Amino acid sequence: MTLMARPRAGTAVTPASAPAARADKAQRGIQSVEVGARLLAALAAARVPMPLAALADAAQLAPAQAHAYLVSLARLGLIKRDHLSGRYEPGPLSLRLGLLHLEQDAAWRAALPRADALAQALGCSVAICLAGPQGPTIVRYVPATAPLHVNLHVGTVMALAATATGRVFCAFQPPAQWQPLWQAQQPEATAADLAAFGARLAEIRARGIERSIDAPSPAVSSLSVPVLDGAGALRLVLTLVGSTGAIDVDWHGAAARALLSAGAEIGAALREPDGEQA
Repeated sequence: MTLMARPRAGTAVTPASAPAARADKAQRGIQSVEVGARLLAALAAARVPMPLAALADAAQLAPAQAHAYLVSLARLGLIKRDHLSGRYEPGPLSLRLGLLHLEQDAAWRAALPRADALAQALGCSVAICLAGPQGPTIVRYVPATAPLHVNLHVGTVMALAATATGRVFCAFQPPAQWQPLWQAQQPEATAADLAAFGARLAEIRARGIERSIDAPSPAVSSLSVPVLDGAGALRLVLTLVGSTGAIDVDWHGAAARALLSAGAEIGAALREPDGEQA
């Protein structure tokens, strides 16, 4: 004979509520882990090493409480403390997790060899940018053979309006994805400015490529194209960067054709059977 547990008094058990109750129980987490994650999130948002007081304040914790969590996070390798400055920064385990996240991105994997080939063939720097919380962020940078007087590196966030990369990022994403960032970067912009920017984005979508000449850095120019998956979603932005005069920024020039071809190849790789898992 099978015995059934009686429901507690005042509790109605129905076929609909039982699965919900089980799901709620399965989703219970460890509060202390979630509190520690607030410190990691605050550090990631700041994008610079932070002293204890500032980090605790950003995570809305008392400094003494934050310090106890930071000790454990440091033991795990998620955070490390600089012994000279006393500031906290991401640890080696955070780096490994970030790299693992990138390695799971099929678009990034498909773009790596093509970015290297572009840099070698054209003698230009090549940047692979993915969408980040603060905008398009360089996750791979292949420097040109000749010195380039511009401060670009992995982790650089590209301005939305001022760079070809940023404009391509906006042109191929829904407005909700980029308008808050655009407005934060340009607090004085008017509705007319936004409308003009939107018209420029429409031209970029029609053309499939964007360029910047001597901007935002003097004597440095660039070309950018989107990489779209089979659903038409933007996966990354591929950008050529070179000294003005050395890089061919003609819409139909050799550099533009090579960049468009590389972007199309990456997109085609994503649309192949098992392309997202390759």
